[in-house]
Amino acid sequence: MSTYSEEIGSRLNDLLGKTYDAEKGFKKAAENAKEARLIGYFVRKSKERSDFGDKLKSEMANFGQKPSNGGSAAGAAHRTWLDVKALFSSDNDESMLVEAIRGEKAAVKEYESVLMETSLPPTTSDLLIKQMHTISQDLETIKKMEDLH
Repeated sequence: MSTYSEEIGSRLNDLLGKTYDAEKGFKKAAENAKEARLIGYFVRKSKERSDFGDKLKSEMANFGQKPSNGGSAAGAAHRTWLDVKALFSSDNDESMLVEAIRGEKAAVKEYESVLMETSLPPTTSDLLIKQMHTISQDLETIKKMEDLH
């Protein structure tokens, strides 16, 4: 059985933690959004990130990597795309859209970084590219939603 290098395993575990952090952030945004269209968008994105995490976890297991169960409590604040304290101090849909766009841009950069700095097996690379493209395409959707506010 092939295995990841220690560096690749570490980078993928970081990405996995960030993916599940994004899932939680989208879920929190859905719970606090007021506009039905935004709620639906955030719910869909939360489920999508859960699916992304599950698929990445499975891929990692295929290469003998023990996926982490998320990040450390201390590191979660740094990995989470949703800064809950700042976001909910204003508690409005527009601020959640701004944070979602910021988080999605950061996610794309993280995927690009992992793909560029490591030599991944083709199946892992293909999975990450597919997930990154989904996030990139949805950035256009959320930017259009922002334009409507």
